[in-house]
Amino acid sequence: MQKFSYVIKDELGIHARPAGLLVKEAKKYESAIQIVKGAKAVAATKLMAVMGLGVKCGDTVEVEVEGADEAAACEGMKAFFEGNL
Repeated sequence: MQKFSYVIKDELGIHARPAGLLVKEAKKYESAIQIVKGAKAVAATKLMAVMGLGVKCGDTVEVEVEGADEAAACEGMKAFFEGNL
């Protein structure tokens, strides 16, 4: 398993538009991708679950990637977070 932490910089947090893009990005990979905030962990491929985390600006999330293409998936997700959130 690979993982990384990221502090959300988007002033609106993970709202509808970036959440939709995040889900689309996560679905490109075979690996299981989870977003963890506090005690909650949700699949990055489930839009309502991602939005249900209520991630705000300044919150730290952890992204966990496990599976066949985890190295590529982890790099791709990291690049997505840095470019969009």
